[in-house]
Amino acid sequence: MRLQKYLAHAGLCSRRKAEEYILAGRIKINGITISELGTKVDPSDSVFFDDKPVLLSRERPKIYLALNKPEGYVTSCSQKKTKIVMDLIDMDERIYPVGRLDKDSKGLILLTNDGELHNKLSHPSFDHEKEYIVTTVDPVSDKALRSMAAGVMIDAVKTRKATVKRISDKQFSIVLKEGRNRQIRKMVQRTGNEVDTLLRIRIANIHLGKLNEGTWRYLTQAEIRQLTQ
Repeated sequence: MRLQKYLAHAGLCSRRKAEEYILAGRIKINGITISELGTKVDPSDSVFFDDKPVLLSRERPKIYLALNKPEGYVTSCSQKKTKIVMDLIDMDERIYPVGRLDKDSKGLILLTNDGELHNKLSHPSFDHEKEYIVTTVDPVSDKALRSMAAGVMIDAVKTRKATVKRISDKQFSIVLKEGRNRQIRKMVQRTGNEVDTLLRIRIANIHLGKLNEGTWRYLTQAEIRQLTQ
């Protein structure tokens, strides 16, 4: 088994994050620091992350959570003198967030210890929808809504077509199938406006619903089946 796959299966992180850890020299096999991607791991090998053992357990239950992230929390597992989403979850099992939601935004985040699902949801080829409610500083024009729906240029690359629906003078919903850095905020800025609040209400088939801010719930078996199909 390749090292990055081993780390994901052990619930340490996603494969993409595992590659970062390997390149940073934070992984050891049998006491030797590994910095080469694709290194093979034998069942008899001892694997360590930051000098702590990383073990595969066939009995380790898979966990899937939905969290309503408040503003001011960073979507990260690492403490960097700021509030992180893991501060909101009291759980011994190591889990990690799927994708990101910027510090100034709020709403739905998925967390899991299922490395395969994390990799699937994070990969650009997985064409899942993400839905947001956007409140702007100034009234948003019909022209601006049409522009965002058709796609706007951000960093010399045009955004994909989106589904945009007006809610009120300063509020609209938008459904994206991509997740570029601070994409919605940049899209709104391109129309000459600014985002006041940004709330994510859906990821694929998982809805935020009435989940209170700062709280989390387990996904239902039906939700998990749909995500993992």
